[in-house]
Amino acid sequence: MAGCFPEKPRWCLSEQNPAIRTVCVDLADWATTRKAVEDIGPVDLLVNNAGLGGGVAFLDTTEAEIDSKFAVNVKAVINVSQVVAKGMVARGQGGAVVNISSMATRIGLQDHLAYCASKGAVDQITRVMALELGPHQIRVNSVNPTIVMTEMGRKAWGDPVKNAPMRSRTPLGKFAEVEDVVHAVLYVLSDKADMVNGITLFVDGERNGSGVELWTLDYENPG
Repeated sequence: MAGCFPEKPRWCLSEQNPAIRTVCVDLADWATTRKAVEDIGPVDLLVNNAGLGGGVAFLDTTEAEIDSKFAVNVKAVINVSQVVAKGMVARGQGGAVVNISSMATRIGLQDHLAYCASKGAVDQITRVMALELGPHQIRVNSVNPTIVMTEMGRKAWGDPVKNAPMRSRTPLGKFAEVEDVVHAVLYVLSDKADMVNGITLFVDGERNGSGVELWTLDYENPG
């Protein structure tokens, strides 16, 4: 697992899953990230999950805002995937990659220009990777969640009064739980999805049917 976590969450991950190895790296640093991924060794299944959320209004969007979102949400996906995919190709045994994208690739979120643009780029990266890596039996797909009830998600959207309008626009009337996203990721990584390549799998309860959203997120949310 490659990511940048505070020490406590990293240790929690290790305690819950003693078999895993955690690596702390600034994904915005291209060269350092590349070396860290190379040092991990062979990877057969990759999930690009790191991302920055939040944002500002279109007229207030700065170069720094764009650069920070694209450094992690876009460039890091390309960087990590390149290293891993080269190893997959060299070993000749195929593999699978999942890019965690967002429902924001199909609807506009107010005050989230850079975020929406970066996640739209992720879906296009997925399609091109699927096209070019498919002949090597490497499948690449995106999973696109809505608001997910992580610890951070519950803090921002746990108030029933605040979340009622949002839930009312979701046909299933609820937000996604972490397990909902995990199950989708495990499916597209598994042999059961052996002919699934280049798709965007929305985990949003059909929330993305409308084209524009007039709400804002004040926290970094994977959806």
